[in-house]
Amino acid sequence: MSQAQVAPDILPKETDVPSVAPAREPLRSALFARYQHLESLRYDYPLVLIEGQEAADTLIRPLTRIVDDVLKAAAPPDASGEAIRQQVLGLEDKIRRRVALGTEGRLSELWQTCAAELVRESGEDRFGPVDANLDKARHSLRVDGRVIGCDEATPVKLLTHAWRVKHDAKARRFRKTVESLILRLNDILKSDHMKSDEAHGPTALASSIASNDDGTIDFQALSEVLHRVRPEDRLPDDRLRRIKSALEVLQRQSFFGPGRASQSSPDRAAPYSYVFDSCSEALDAHRDRLPDVLEFTKALTVAELEVQNKYRPELHDPIFEHFDESELTADQLALLPSALICLRDGVTEIAEIARAYEALASGLPITIVIQTDDILGTTAAGPAPNSFGAGTARLAAMAMGLNNAFVFQATSADLYRMREALLRGNRYEGPALISIYSGATATVPDVPAYILAAAATESRAFPSFSYDPAAGPDWAARFDLSHNPQPEADWPEHRIEFEDREGQRQFETLRFTFADFAICDTRYARFTHPRARTEWGGGMVPVPEWLALPDDSGMVQDPYVLGVDDEHRLMRVVVDAKITEASRRCNDAWRRLQELAGINNSHALRQLAQARREREEVARAAEPAAPAAAPQREETSAQAAASDGGGKTAPDTADGDAPWIETPRCTTCNECVQINKKMFAYNDNRQAYIADPDAGTYRQLVEAAESCQVSIIHPGKPRDPDEPNLAELLERAAPFN
Repeated sequence: MSQAQVAPDILPKETDVPSVAPAREPLRSALFARYQHLESLRYDYPLVLIEGQEAADTLIRPLTRIVDDVLKAAAPPDASGEAIRQQVLGLEDKIRRRVALGTEGRLSELWQTCAAELVRESGEDRFGPVDANLDKARHSLRVDGRVIGCDEATPVKLLTHAWRVKHDAKARRFRKTVESLILRLNDILKSDHMKSDEAHGPTALASSIASNDDGTIDFQALSEVLHRVRPEDRLPDDRLRRIKSALEVLQRQSFFGPGRASQSSPDRAAPYSYVFDSCSEALDAHRDRLPDVLEFTKALTVAELEVQNKYRPELHDPIFEHFDESELTADQLALLPSALICLRDGVTEIAEIARAYEALASGLPITIVIQTDDILGTTAAGPAPNSFGAGTARLAAMAMGLNNAFVFQATSADLYRMREALLRGNRYEGPALISIYSGATATVPDVPAYILAAAATESRAFPSFSYDPAAGPDWAARFDLSHNPQPEADWPEHRIEFEDREGQRQFETLRFTFADFAICDTRYARFTHPRARTEWGGGMVPVPEWLALPDDSGMVQDPYVLGVDDEHRLMRVVVDAKITEASRRCNDAWRRLQELAGINNSHALRQLAQARREREEVARAAEPAAPAAAPQREETSAQAAASDGGGKTAPDTADGDAPWIETPRCTTCNECVQINKKMFAYNDNRQAYIADPDAGTYRQLVEAAESCQVSIIHPGKPRDPDEPNLAELLERAAPFN
């Protein structure tokens, strides 16, 4: 749960809390105690759904990033800019609190409303210093759009916005192509008409020539008309019919709204809708509209051939006579609108899961959005009606097996961090599955949707990943699991701070597991047993250690996780087999995803083990020799400084492109360490330094720099020239280098 800024003054307390009845007092993971009152923190929400020309490349942007850009443009970096910085940050805080209470609107509108409130609260008159500063900042606002918070409606709002951006871009391309063909076909018909007898008649000549001032004929003008319409061969009748037929079809198409060249068509029908609430409805609509698609595509192809005068009846007539669905090309389908299907757990019929796979397997440009609000589901043996929360994971795996479907899975908390994959999915012209967990689970009280969504990713209950068929020829290029915290580990590690019974601050490292996520749900309260400190003993082990025990160990242990109650009292929560078995299944599913991503791949590990055994056998068979001294790795200047309790404050002059951290300025926010604990580490003063720049990717360096609350991480230059998307990453890294 590294996405939100931590409130360091809120610590769980270790007390002799008696055992409590969990059904009466909800439990939360101990890590949740650090995240309180999100409306007062700067994090990824509220999000702004970007409008205008920037939308296609940006799509979404956090309010905090937009405000930071405004301050860079409007506030001087020295002390003279402090007043405007504080005022604009206060304005941002007002907008965030309004959105948290359910208010929505365009950013420009909320900005003006909250600015007026700040001016009133300051006691100054309009056009005073506060008003002038906020107005100056407003003029530095370069984007606009709807501002949304993180709640149960977020996935549909965001994905509908993404589809609308794609649909509008398609409409522009469509009209540019079709309107151009309509105009050129009309020009051909007009040119042919000018060669007709009708065009040479008295009425046509009278309207075509001019008169002198005395009413006599202007012979010069008459000469020009007669020259223009001198008799020539007319268009063949069959070509004339083809052009008129194609023109009529293009002008009355119902896929997009009319353009300038087709607005006058009298029999135009309303454009089709391409947003559906079920896969059945979408597939039925596709079948019903297929004749129109074929007719339009045929007319479009004929028009393209005719304007280039390349139509050959003896060649093309037989082709168009038998033109059917099999003749449709990817480029032709890409010109038409894509469908959007929005499904929701608990609302949509469970049978739609099977229809969703059918829709994806069809290869049509259909985007299916599945919103899940409940991952755990009922504790009963059978599935709940209309609940397909667990089925979405199976559907995602099946969709990846199709090879031609784009698959994206994330929680609401990860949507901005995975915006690049989301953009690629939005641009993809084939079938796409977008699976989102909203975090709005009704049976988890008093936990914000954003925090629960982030916890679902941390606990591996709902991992984030993407599968892009267009990214390359193999799984290594197509499948991306890197956006999960510490993807190389079974469970992410976190350092928790708490107060002991004497009021002293203590630290403990724990791993966040599926069990930590499950104890928050009131339906699972009967499978949890809080234990007071006086009941702690050696027979209690953390859930990760319990899961690692061999089945035949014979050891009787009580698996537990650390939790807190409503009063932030720290306790061990022993969990029953219902939760531990679910944790084991979750871990197995996570390991399968790791293998797909090339992490701890069982085939590779077996080959390495075999190669190691072969080397050992060769060494034993060889003559004894004195062992060679193992090369000692020289400690880097950053590590040396860190071991002395200091920190690196400037890049090593020997390697000016190396990443570095201004360690003395570190605030111990945990952001970078949670991204990659091998690349980033803490020194004795609990301040971050780069332990091993080769232990992760350049993307992780850039994301750590962007997440750093005091902007002290400098990514340097990429160490792997073959890392994907380096141009974009270098652009993002530039402000921090």
